[in-house]
Amino acid sequence: MSSAVIQLLVLAGVAIFLILRLKSVLGTREGFEKPAVPQSAKTDPRGDNRPEFEVIEGGPDHDIIDNVPAESPAASALAAMKRADPDFNVTGFLQGARGAYEMILMGFKKGDLSDVEGFIAPDVLDSFGEAVAERERQGLSIDATFVGIRELKLLQAVFDEDTREAELTVRFVGEMTSVVRNPAGEIVEGNPQDIVRQRDTWTFARDMNADDPNWQLVATGD
Repeated sequence: MSSAVIQLLVLAGVAIFLILRLKSVLGTREGFEKPAVPQSAKTDPRGDNRPEFEVIEGGPDHDIIDNVPAESPAASALAAMKRADPDFNVTGFLQGARGAYEMILMGFKKGDLSDVEGFIAPDVLDSFGEAVAERERQGLSIDATFVGIRELKLLQAVFDEDTREAELTVRFVGEMTSVVRNPAGEIVEGNPQDIVRQRDTWTFARDMNADDPNWQLVATGD
């Protein structure tokens, strides 16, 4: 066997050895494989194909700016409330206000506010009580059914840094059926089949230093 043939066999053996070593280190690809996706283009694990973005600390507080205009006095007051009480959030307050509105309004319509006295300031409670008493003196009663809230909007927020007193004013547009009956049970106002709208603007207050997280209704208006 010539030296040239022997040299070719040696080179071929070396090439085969290198190929096998590369396979053991890099692995092999079988069939079609999609190219690797860059880190910045990875999809959200929830499957909505949105790119992942790094969360930037100190960004806008959507709990505030989704409810009042950014850079407004109300937004500044809400931010101060959050600093005073880290457990406070606007969304949670509005959810509570929705429930309080229904309970207080229906208690007033039925003439029984005993279950909601703790959520009403004394002077407002007295005004409600006087209206209920006058209705009873006339022998009138109200049959009402709450349907739902069509609109709920935070109108104003005020915070006193010195007293830590916070006030939030909310506009409600509720829907209900309501009729007024005389002592004989006859309808003198309203139609039980009609859904009517009740518009109210209520102000709630709370001492942000107090342990009690409940807000009280301190003022009412149309």
